[in-house]
Amino acid sequence: MFLGRVVGSLWSTVKDANLTGQRFLVVQPMTPQLKPTGKQLICTDSTGSGSGELIYWVKGKEASFPFQPAEVPCDATVVGIVDEIHLGGEK
Repeated sequence: MFLGRVVGSLWSTVKDANLTGQRFLVVQPMTPQLKPTGKQLICTDSTGSGSGELIYWVKGKEASFPFQPAEVPCDATVVGIVDEIHLGGEK
């Protein structure tokens, strides 16, 4: 799993039929220290997260698991909303 922040959303009128009804979010990957890292990417959303929220996402085959038994063709999905982060060593 990877940390990220939702920075926007995407709409598409022409797409694979198995993506109908799926929400697409623009996500900025983040480090555990909440610094942006890497390029923004498009994720499907299985949580109902919104703009500005800190989330965690998965990539690869696991990205389609939250939508089973539907066969959603995706390679990155938001699977959780982060409430708090506690880093080791900080007191």
